[in-house]
Amino acid sequence: MPERETDGIQTTVERRFSPRAAVTVRIDYATVDAMFSEFTQNINEGGVFIESETLLALDEQVQLHFRLPGVDDPIKVSGRVAWIREAGIGGPPGMGIEFENLDETARLRIDEVVQALRVDRQRT
Repeated sequence: MPERETDGIQTTVERRFSPRAAVTVRIDYATVDAMFSEFTQNINEGGVFIESETLLALDEQVQLHFRLPGVDDPIKVSGRVAWIREAGIGGPPGMGIEFENLDETARLRIDEVVQALRVDRQRT
């Protein structure tokens, strides 16, 4: 997948199929040799943006663990760093993580929460 850099944002070609919904939840994630705990900024059934000063390398693999609002069971999924945004470049620094091998139950839970958040946002 070709990389490109635009206004300080390293990314791969945009492949998002549905818009993300703003949601802030604690997310724990780990690489092969480190563990982190940060907050999400937004999510959809394809991935999540993690707000963080500690940026991982593009395509780095991570294991994610988080709870969505109104959902009892945590979601555990692997992912990869799809793009990064450095500090001061169009928003808070962080990483777009693309989910990999997300099971159908977790995908449905995420989709339900995202749809509910979009409906709530449209009402306000």
